Amino acid sequence: MAASNPARTGMFYGWFVVATCMFIAFLTMGTRNAFGAFVVPMEAEFEWNRTVVSWAAALGALLNGVTQPFMGYLFDRVGVRIVVIAGIFVVGASTLLMAATGSIWYLIAVFGVVSAVGQSGTSLTNTGATLSKWFRRRRGLVIGLNASGMSLGGLIIVPFAAYLISLIDWRLSWIVLGVMILVLGIPLAFVFLHDDPAKKGLTPDGDPEPPAPPSPPAGSPAVTNAPPPQPLFAENWRQAFKSFPIWQMSFSYFICGSTTFMLSVHFVPMAVEEGINQQTAALIFGLMSGLNALGATGAGWISDRIGGRKNWLAAVYFCRGTGYVILVLSLVVPEIPIMAGLIIFAFVAGLSWIATAPLTTSLTAEVYGLKAMATISGVAFLFHQLGGFSSVLLAGYLREMTGNYILAFSIAAVMLYPAAISAFTIRERRYSVRYQPVPA
Repeated sequence: MAASNPARTGMFYGWFVVATCMFIAFLTMGTRNAFGAFVVPMEAEFEWNRTVVSWAAALGALLNGVTQPFMGYLFDRVGVRIVVIAGIFVVGASTLLMAATGSIWYLIAVFGVVSAVGQSGTSLTNTGATLSKWFRRRRGLVIGLNASGMSLGGLIIVPFAAYLISLIDWRLSWIVLGVMILVLGIPLAFVFLHDDPAKKGLTPDGDPEPPAPPSPPAGSPAVTNAPPPQPLFAENWRQAFKSFPIWQMSFSYFICGSTTFMLSVHFVPMAVEEGINQQTAALIFGLMSGLNALGATGAGWISDRIGGRKNWLAAVYFCRGTGYVILVLSLVVPEIPIMAGLIIFAFVAGLSWIATAPLTTSLTAEVYGLKAMATISGVAFLFHQLGGFSSVLLAGYLREMTGNYILAFSIAAVMLYPAAISAFTIRERRYSVRYQPVPA
């Protein structure tokens, strides 16, 4: 064993896996979040209304959620590399095909179906399951870093897409983004992604392997290095969904998807309708995405050190609800400048947007184990995407009906407080492996 697990004199290989997962999220999720920058120019060219465009994004969220459990099941059996590389190829190719958009049905087929299925392969659910195998003590931190890749994609790619649209045109902008995904993402995933540290002779976190226990005297009980028990350890996803904690997390995840997808599609158009320049609106969205990186990484880091992941998860939902209240007030109170309201919202909501991902993924791993984690997380993520599907359509419909987004964003604000309560009432100390006594 010593020959296959040499002393660590350099950087732990798991950090290369982290960086690769971050960059894949940066490319694929950042490009998908840039869809909002394309809404206004496509509407202008094709004379579509907001509800029609919302269908493409909403259907994408739904199919991404429906296919995620199947991708998680495939991941648990064939490994991360095949699933993620196939996902990158589909996302990149469908992004290129967006340049040929000529009808709403084509947009729905390419963005709402093909690209959404590809995103299931590259999702934070799958890469988070991989990182949970590579890290144990720093699990919350690295899953937070992984989620921050998506946030950095919003920070950089969304304003970049808006700039490209103003510089060249929206069709060529889709081509540039698609080439970036294919040329940069596939080689990186092929070289650096690996499923399990044991296959490279390593242990989680890069820790040295514990020495084998001494042989006990004859007649004495055997000494083991058994890990703490997990009361709800699941061999398959069905076992997990027979217990209450996963339903609490899934309910909160439904609200999470409802209140984030709405922003991805409707934030930039809403800001433009309130008199904000399109590029400025994209920059504010980028600021919000950049703060996501800080919020996700910080939430993971602090939950590794200060116990009670469910408490931090509840705090995240509460903060996001408060952010929506600030946004609604800026839309209805004339004395509050809209630019100030948008920027304050960007700070408050930005810090809480992706912070749910590392907390939910880490809590799932610690309650249900790693055996079927990708499938369990995929089923939970289906609830997230169902929320996204319904909210994108609802926001588009309410905007057409009322002429603004006030009612849609008010509903989002109200929904987030029950999500916080659901997360807070999870019985983490009873079920999480972090709080179980280590066998003697």
